[in-house]
Amino acid sequence: MTSTLPSADTVLDLEIGGMSCAACAARIERRLNRLDGVDASVDYAAEGARVVISSPEVTTATVVDTVGKLGYTARPARPPSDPAEEPADDAELRDLWRRLVVAAALFVPVADLALAMTAVPSLRFPGWPWLLAALAAPVVLWSAWPLHRRALAGLRRGTSSMDTLVSLGIAAATVWSLGAVLLGASVAPTGSTWELLLHPAGPVYLEVAAGVTTFVLAGRYVERRARRASGDALAALARLAARDVAVLDEDGAERRIPVAELGVGARFVVRPGEKVAADGRVVSGRSAVDRSMLTGEPVPEDVGAGDRVVGGTVATSGRLVVEATAVGEATALAGMVRLVRDARADKADVQRLVDRISAWFVPAVVVLALLTGLGWWLGTGDVARAFSPALAVLVIACPCALGLATPMAMVVASGRGARRGIFLKGHHALETSRRVDTVVLDKTGTLTTGRMAVVAVLGPGPVLERAAAVERGSEHAIAAAIVAEAAALPPEPEDFVALPGLGARAVVDGVTVTVGRVDLFSGGVPSALAGAWSGAEAAGHTVVAVGWDDVVRGAVVLADEVKPSASPAVAALRAAGLHPVLLSGDHERAARTVADAVGIDEVVAGVLPEGKLAFLAERRAAGAVVAMVGDGVNDGPALAAADLGLAVGTGTDVALEAADVILVRDDLTAVPEALALARATHRTIRVNLGWAFGYNVAAIPLAVAGLLNPLLAGLAMALSSLLVVSSSLRLRGPSR
Repeated sequence: MTSTLPSADTVLDLEIGGMSCAACAARIERRLNRLDGVDASVDYAAEGARVVISSPEVTTATVVDTVGKLGYTARPARPPSDPAEEPADDAELRDLWRRLVVAAALFVPVADLALAMTAVPSLRFPGWPWLLAALAAPVVLWSAWPLHRRALAGLRRGTSSMDTLVSLGIAAATVWSLGAVLLGASVAPTGSTWELLLHPAGPVYLEVAAGVTTFVLAGRYVERRARRASGDALAALARLAARDVAVLDEDGAERRIPVAELGVGARFVVRPGEKVAADGRVVSGRSAVDRSMLTGEPVPEDVGAGDRVVGGTVATSGRLVVEATAVGEATALAGMVRLVRDARADKADVQRLVDRISAWFVPAVVVLALLTGLGWWLGTGDVARAFSPALAVLVIACPCALGLATPMAMVVASGRGARRGIFLKGHHALETSRRVDTVVLDKTGTLTTGRMAVVAVLGPGPVLERAAAVERGSEHAIAAAIVAEAAALPPEPEDFVALPGLGARAVVDGVTVTVGRVDLFSGGVPSALAGAWSGAEAAGHTVVAVGWDDVVRGAVVLADEVKPSASPAVAALRAAGLHPVLLSGDHERAARTVADAVGIDEVVAGVLPEGKLAFLAERRAAGAVVAMVGDGVNDGPALAAADLGLAVGTGTDVALEAADVILVRDDLTAVPEALALARATHRTIRVNLGWAFGYNVAAIPLAVAGLLNPLLAGLAMALSSLLVVSSSLRLRGPSR
């Protein structure tokens, strides 16, 4: 653990222990945010916190101590990729299981004995209440001890949580029952069948104390198992990183070093069956690379010299020599892990409201229970009769389901998305996806493979060589194809200038050469090239003008294949009731050719980046809710301006930063799948919140009215959380 943090904004991920409900998370978050220069978000479902620190005076120790003073434990999150930090079994889970087994084993005879003594008076024998107390004692004392310990710790600090309600209910039922027996009160229940159903053991509530303990522990155990299983996707993703790497020295000798020591520009070897240690470019060799663990795509991809590879993927056939272009936290894999963590740390507005409600909910319930008991006492004159509804209020009113409703769904959804190569940046994507009615798709690199190939060169010899020299400074797919077509590696350009949406310009051999749209030249297309130019465009090819001295000297003709997944993806979007639009900076004929191939009717072509923004603004002004799908520098502003931005993960950092959803699968069917997942997650959150609020709204009045057996109240309270968990876990299946 580090003792200090840099003065610049620092992100600290914490593991928080001891939280039992959303009220705990809200309390920790509120206290951390009181620290100067701290912006904290605490996630009860993930048992963690994201803390952004902008003050040099705040240290890691300060944050950890602040959490500790509230009665919880905190430590910096362990690297999920470090197997040494991942115990084979969770000690806390094992302890919870032992306590649950003891509680369940003793609750059964306690409940049977209480029921038998209630229903069949002839079976009663002297001292049966003491036998009941002896059987219940290990449950309410040992099994329930963690609940009591956390409740007492909170009370010493003037705070309350779900454990406060549960512990208070168990203690009240136990003390009341023992008091009744010690004072010689009649333990034989009387009254109508309805009364016996509501209060089956008269003044003895030991089966309630044992039952509530068992139900709460069972709920906690299932909930913790579900949360751990849902969080495994993040750990599995991080564990894809290689541990060590075979680096090539300048003399060609190999030596293995920890992957943390690998630097940008270093060359390393990847043999069949080994993981690629970092993002890089293949220098030599050829191999099929399995990317399924990152993208969900089952078919390996063949790569060779010049192709890019991503850290965490696995070479399955030949030997590769790779030059590292990004290492450590700069790799795509590290970025994916951050995306999942950021999405879980992000909170929807409704969740912030739930956190505020939970903060005062527990004290309000305690007051309500006291008022309920007082009301029944004054109304009936029977303090024993007043105890049952007061106890039922304490037991039934638990904010745990409320606290789990939103984050549990997000944890499950982010895990499912990560396994399918879909990363939701946060709740904005969930809240917007359900309203999207128009999906705008870029052409090059999105609907097409983006791997352009030169099919013809129009003009004299220097055209291709000079165009390739200019394009060495560009990252566009067209630029890569032109450079690859050159007979020899062209020289580095001088004074390179990128012209977004238009092309590029640079000085080559002392001549300022322009490559791009014909609009960059005042003279237009020369008559000598007009026929071949028009023929290429009519075939749907992309024609790139090349010239100098403001005159077009020739052109490079390129073709780009449509992705096999584009047509099924467009069909799926239409089936979902969405309107697809192709928006491209390419000319009309090329864009129309691709649109016809994939089944898109509306095409907007020949638009610059500002034109894309204007188109999106126009559609949004007309009432459409627009999702934009793109991958390049040109798409960054449009992705940010759309209601929902989806970036193809093979795209640029600009596009990935601007988007709300990242798709690392080179498969356009991920677009409708991502929208379906986001919609299903949002729908699940609404169902969870509806159930959690509805449960409390319906159950608390029943308890106040004395129409709820405290034992059934404990069962209902545990089931409410389990229903929220099970509802969220349905997201692990196919998106609905």
